[in-house]
Amino acid sequence: MKTLSQLTSTLKQKNIVGNADIAVSELIIDSRKVSEGSMFVALKGTQVDGHAFITKAIELGATSILCEDLPETQPETVTFLQVPDAAEALGYMASEFYDNPSKKLKLVGITGTNGKTTTVTLLFRLFRALGYRCGLISTVQNQIDEDVIPSTHTTPDAVNLNKLLAEMAQAGCTHAFMEVSSHSVVQHRITGLSFTGGIFSNITHDHLDFHGTFDNYIKAKKGFFDALPKTAFALTNIDDRRGGVMLQNTKASINTYSLETLATVKGRIISDSIYGLQMEIDNQEIHFQLIGTFNAYNLMAIYGAAVLLGEDKDEVLMQMSALQTAPGRFEQIVSAKDQKVGIVDYAHTPDALENVLKTINQIKEGNQQVITVVGCGGNRDATKRPIMAKIACELSNKVILTSDNPRNEDPAEILEQMRKGIPPIDFKKTKIIEDRKEAILLSVRELAEAGDIILVAGKGHENYQEIKGVKHHFDDKEILAEAFGN
Repeated sequence: MKTLSQLTSTLKQKNIVGNADIAVSELIIDSRKVSEGSMFVALKGTQVDGHAFITKAIELGATSILCEDLPETQPETVTFLQVPDAAEALGYMASEFYDNPSKKLKLVGITGTNGKTTTVTLLFRLFRALGYRCGLISTVQNQIDEDVIPSTHTTPDAVNLNKLLAEMAQAGCTHAFMEVSSHSVVQHRITGLSFTGGIFSNITHDHLDFHGTFDNYIKAKKGFFDALPKTAFALTNIDDRRGGVMLQNTKASINTYSLETLATVKGRIISDSIYGLQMEIDNQEIHFQLIGTFNAYNLMAIYGAAVLLGEDKDEVLMQMSALQTAPGRFEQIVSAKDQKVGIVDYAHTPDALENVLKTINQIKEGNQQVITVVGCGGNRDATKRPIMAKIACELSNKVILTSDNPRNEDPAEILEQMRKGIPPIDFKKTKIIEDRKEAILLSVRELAEAGDIILVAGKGHENYQEIKGVKHHFDDKEILAEAFGN
């Protein structure tokens, strides 16, 4: 437990009304979870303003309030901390509350549109194979060495994030690898953290429902690198047209990786097949179990980060050769009966879908058909819906448009928006089936022939389907296995 004056020691702008030496037992964002002695943080969210719950928080026992606007009524028994930006202040205070756990770890963050989960997961597995105790913070799951903790957000809120990092440090972890979402940068969830390194994968249109414009989305990603200290490393995909832009204002040491030009880490694809990638990295030839050009970039990022963290190049490559894909990322299921190949992938952006389908077309053999089952999530960027349908049609022999996580939208309306992207020439090879299970079963049992490849895209590792605010159990891999009779 710390006092308010201790927690605010690093804040430059603050106005404390009341006792600055009051003890703070907890930092609470949700007013319903307030208990005696806790500080309630009134955040101005996209849908709800926490200031509306200050009175309720005080009634439940909050003895201090972090806010941007002071309430009209200020009980003498409650201390008010007024700041220009409550989310930013919370970032610094959460780090202080948990004794700055990020400084006790070698913390590496990765940001970008695609490849974040694969890269952090494989970095986590690599460093465990190298003999370290490690932490993982990802879209799929959080992990403290062997202990798995369910994940609800790509990047947790500032309080839970620091709590998780503190638990990692307490468990003896030396390294932690985390996905850094664009939301987390803008919402100050990572503010106050001390990063050892940052990685940029790529950037394409996504999350415009939140950021408004693509330029704002780019600035959010860039903000992560702008905040890195000079003691950190920054590693960027220089083949991405905005890879250099990300590091324009960083104080960190600049490093690059590339398949196309001179870079700190230079790679070359020798062969790419269903059996994996044969690559040359830093003049060393090595075979990896991962497939596709997009994974070649992920592998270079992993190798570059490991070397920048001080690991031996040869040992890193040897351990990397045994790494397998992250859950729901180009995961393969093969029918024992007729060798139909099912691929489950999280591809939920136009660029990711295009990358996966191009990879499948590169590695397919003979007369194998590519059949794609894909949908788009509700309450998310609607502009990508017709684009994804168009890409699926262009790069597949047959397509089924289906429901993803409709959330609070009408799935039929989402599918209608996707349908508008289908070129007239592709109408005959496209079906629209709202029920996702029915769509997957049909793709296997009626559309696919022996040896064909069925891509089920959009949900990847998720084991639920969110409809009208309720998460129903749904796993693409389970449905594929059922269809295959495995």
